Amino acid sequence: MSNFEKRRIAPSILSADFAHLAVEMSKVTEAGADLLHVDVMDGHFVPNLTIGMPVVQCLKPHAKIPMDVHLMIEKPEKYIEQFIKAGSQYLTLHVEATELMEESLKKIRELGCKAGITARPGTSLEAMKPFLHLVDLVLIMTVEPGFGGQKFMSSQLDKIKELVELRSKNGWNYLIEVDGGVNAETSKLCWQAGADILVAGSAVFDGAYTAEDYKTNIDKLR
Repeated sequence: MSNFEKRRIAPSILSADFAHLAVEMSKVTEAGADLLHVDVMDGHFVPNLTIGMPVVQCLKPHAKIPMDVHLMIEKPEKYIEQFIKAGSQYLTLHVEATELMEESLKKIRELGCKAGITARPGTSLEAMKPFLHLVDLVLIMTVEPGFGGQKFMSSQLDKIKELVELRSKNGWNYLIEVDGGVNAETSKLCWQAGADILVAGSAVFDGAYTAEDYKTNIDKLR
C-alpha cells in the first residue's frame, strides 16, 4: 500500500480529557487512529496556551503510534531538539513563525524526525512552496490556529488540490494533513480534495467513553 492509499486519522489530544491523557491515547489507538496530534501553543504566536515539552515527554511512553506535534510558537527553531528528544515523530513549524525555515526543516530531518510545514489560512501557499522539497508533511489549517471548535473554511480546499498537483509534478513525497473543523461531513470534502491525514478533536472525543465509541467516530471520518 502506498502512502496515498490509506486515509489516516490523527485525533487531536487538545480535545481529550487532560486528567486521563494516557487512557485517552490508548483508547483512540485501539480504535484505529494512525497518529496522535499534539498542539503546542505559547500564548504569543496564537492567543492560547496549551502543553509543552514536559507533557510530550510524559506522553511518550504511552504513545504506541507516532506523535504528530504542531508547534504554534514563536521562534520554533530554538526548541526543535528538545521536542524531538521529548518524543515528537512528526514536527510541524509555521512559516510565519521563523525566518530560519530551511535550516530548521533540515535539522528536524537530521535528528531523525519527520519535518512538517504549515501556515495560517490567510497565508498564501506561495510562502510554503520554497520548502516543499524539504518536508514529509504539509499541514493545511482550515481554521485560525489557536482554539478548537471553529467552523471549517472550505476556501482552503484549493490549497490541498494544488499540493496534490505539485507533489505529482515534482515527484515529492510529503503527506497532506488537514486540521480544523473536521467532522463527518467536512472530512468528505478533504478526502475528495486529496488529503492523506485528517486531524480531528471534538469529532473524535466528544461523547466518546469507550474504545468502541472512538472507533465509531473515527470510522465516520474515514
